[in-house]
Amino acid sequence: MLKRNLLLALTLILIMSCSASKKTSGTPPGTTRQGGWISLFDGKSLNGWKVGDHAGTFTVQDGMIVAHGQTAHLFYEGDAMNHNFKNFDFKAQVMTTPGSNSGIYFHTAYQESGWPAKGYEVQVNNSHTDWRRTGSLYAIRDVRDILVKDNVWFTEEIIVRGKRVVIKVNDKTVVDYTEPENPKRSPDMAGRLISSGTFALQGHDPNSKVFFKDLEVKVLPD
Repeated sequence: MLKRNLLLALTLILIMSCSASKKTSGTPPGTTRQGGWISLFDGKSLNGWKVGDHAGTFTVQDGMIVAHGQTAHLFYEGDAMNHNFKNFDFKAQVMTTPGSNSGIYFHTAYQESGWPAKGYEVQVNNSHTDWRRTGSLYAIRDVRDILVKDNVWFTEEIIVRGKRVVIKVNDKTVVDYTEPENPKRSPDMAGRLISSGTFALQGHDPNSKVFFKDLEVKVLPD
């Protein structure tokens, strides 16, 4: 009987340990953690986030934001910095599925529909037909190499200081771009300029399914 009780106890400990290891995001949004990192996603809801058309494209499942559906964009509208960031270090854990496309916008602003007109897009794409791959500063400084695989979590990091944008994938710098004075932009890219604004996640198309978790930002001094 003693051995049986001991075995049951060990089994319960193992189950509890496995359950804890499956936890992802869970920090209340707006919480500032050690090192100055601010959580933007609570792992349970889209509180602090806003989407216009096709709101059903974004759901929360098992501590993750899932982007899957018609073209839509999910904008951070929470209390942190009154959702207006200038200089910052932003990180997210991302996982793509085969053939998927998505993106992370910064210095952008909420709009009801269409592709965000303001701000830059950082590409999320490991196997979509678009040749611009994960880590690209979309159509400004593009990455052609496939740096990470589908169905595997990776870290995408965006650092903005003044006019300089650094993009890292799994801690490796893949883009280091400084916006020049009076940059030349085509009419459809006129809003791709350093300013300030919020972040947005992209739901690209119904055939794309991408997961996000552990979204956090550290505000950097001017």
